[in-house]
Amino acid sequence: METLTERLSAVRERIAAAAHRVDRDPAAVLLVGVTKAQTVEVIRAALDAGLRDIGENRVQEAEAKMAMLGAERDRPIWHLIGHLQTNKAKKAAMMFDMIHSVDSLRLAQILDRYAVEARREAPWRLPILLQVNVSGEATKSGFDLCNWDTEPDVYERFCADVQSILALPHLEVRGLMTIAPWGSDPEAARPVFRAVRRLRDALVQRFPATAWRDLSMGMTDDFEVAIEEGATIVRIGRAIFGER
Repeated sequence: METLTERLSAVRERIAAAAHRVDRDPAAVLLVGVTKAQTVEVIRAALDAGLRDIGENRVQEAEAKMAMLGAERDRPIWHLIGHLQTNKAKKAAMMFDMIHSVDSLRLAQILDRYAVEARREAPWRLPILLQVNVSGEATKSGFDLCNWDTEPDVYERFCADVQSILALPHLEVRGLMTIAPWGSDPEAARPVFRAVRRLRDALVQRFPATAWRDLSMGMTDDFEVAIEEGATIVRIGRAIFGER
């Protein structure tokens, strides 16, 4: 049976291979280990094995883990990757180093209000990603951008929200996040990842003052395809930690 260290090493090798296939630098792809339902002991073992970026789906679960890991010598970098309810936004702004799942202008405005009270010194701003849904799946959160490239009104509505979010003084928009439809064939996710990359490229042209450097997309079943399509952050749980 593989150890956690061996699984983590294997994932890093797969990331590097996927990056090399499209002439990308593997160092440009950040690995976030998804620790939903994992124990603090398992997270500590992952940190000891060299993982530094930890992704959690729920504020309440993450809060308990952060408290128990607060004395670690090398502080983990915490990412909120799950859906964020507005009534949890204050805690999230205080707790996380990056929030991947900002899926509405209203949520961004609430986070901005609380980010000013966060634990960081000025001129720090809370890094966020805008979660987008380009597949049209009703079960997926995110700004609704199905057919954004063929229906101008869809794109223009999103851009109006983006402009308002970019004006918020205590948030730093770093890019986009998406979740592809689940399927047994990773290639089925490729059009979704490609559409999000094209959306990012369009936003670079529309809002050139923002870097738009990050694309958080790809999980255990499809992260190699996501990297080939431009992902800069992949969110991996099962391939590192095994089945929950």
